[in-house]
Amino acid sequence: MTVQLSLELVGRLVLAGALGALIGAEREYRAKTAGTRTHFLVALGSALLMIVSQYGFMDPAVAGTHSADASRVAAQIVSGIGFIGAGTILVQKHAVHGLTTAAGMWVAAGIGMASAAGLYVISLSATVLSLVGLELFGLIHFRRRRGRGEQA
Repeated sequence: MTVQLSLELVGRLVLAGALGALIGAEREYRAKTAGTRTHFLVALGSALLMIVSQYGFMDPAVAGTHSADASRVAAQIVSGIGFIGAGTILVQKHAVHGLTTAAGMWVAAGIGMASAAGLYVISLSATVLSLVGLELFGLIHFRRRRGRGEQA
């Protein structure tokens, strides 16, 4: 692996971690269970696993060829994050809590995978859309509940 490729892959890890942390910061601002550190680690870990699956199994006999299918690791990341996300969901007094946090971690994993795959515009766009969606729909939800006299 060349120094240039190694530096690009480090950049992909940094981007994935930073974008995941942005989503986590929004969740932390809202005092949710999984915040900046969790989302950072989910995005970073997903990116790392994608990079390992893309570049970690190169065939030394034929320079630059791959002997593994990166999509299999991506599928396992999705399953694993689903398991972690399930741990954030609680049911108390007939109300579900943590579903948005679980979905945020799932998106952070996707952002990590996209960053690792070199899909920079897609990973940045997904981060912006996630933040806009969380803020916009959070505001709408807050106003709707306040109008009904419920606690936010």
